[in-house]
Order: sequence, then C-alpha cells, then structure tokens
Amino acid sequence: MKKLLYFLPLVLALSCAEKEEKQVETEIKEIQEEVMPAKPDSVLRHNVYFSFKETSTPEDIKSVVDAFRNLQNEIDGIEDFEWGVNSSPEGLNQGLTHAFTLTFHSEEARDAYLPHPAHQAFGAILGPHLDKVTVVDYWTRP
Repeated sequence: MKKLLYFLPLVLALSCAEKEEKQVETEIKEIQEEVMPAKPDSVLRHNVYFSFKETSTPEDIKSVVDAFRNLQNEIDGIEDFEWGVNSSPEGLNQGLTHAFTLTFHSEEARDAYLPHPAHQAFGAILGPHLDKVTVVDYWTRP
C-alpha cells in the first residue's frame, strides 16, 4: 500500500501534464484557424487570354505582365495569380499568346476587382499593346 502512495503523485502529475498538453494543442488549432482560414472547397478562377499587337516589343509585353502581376499587391481579394505563354502544339489558341489566371474566394471579391482603380490603371498600360482578349470565369469543381 505504501508503494502505491509513492506512485500516486506521479500518476496525478502525468495526468495533469497530459490535460495541459491537450489544452495547448486546442489553443494552437484555434489560433491557426483565426490566422489561416480554411481553404474553400471551390474557388472562382478568372482566366484572361491576350494577344499583343505586332508593334509591341518584348519590353512592352514585360511591362504589361509586370503590371498585371502587381495587381495582387494592390487589390484585396486576389488570392492567387499565375501566368504563362501559350505552348500548345494544337494550334487552337486563335492567336492568343498569353494566359493569366486570378483566383478569388467569392464573386464579391471578383466583382470588386473589376472596377477597382488599380485594375483600371492596368487597362491603360495594356490598351496600347492589346490585340485580342478573351475572359472566362468559372467556379472550380472537384
């Protein structure tokens, strides 16, 4: 019986430490959820395809791409930005050479982006160089 009394404080201490550890883990999860909200099941993709005028130089095109890329720093709601140059061997791009994808988590965010002054300023940079444009928006599906 005396031996059992010696182990009782150790068991209690371990039990308390385990409860405290679980409480800390719970608090950490709560903080992470506040700081890093869960990624939505579906996102809104805003796809833009350009072709540039033959008179536009590589430097002109680079300035357009850089200005487009910078919109994510100026407009809240743009969750991601990607771009690339057409490399399809199918020849079905109808002259469109550059693809851009902006990701939004809501239609409200996309709708706020469209008339935003920074987006309008980007249009002024793009305008003199733009030949063709196509825009396709869609909600992703698993």
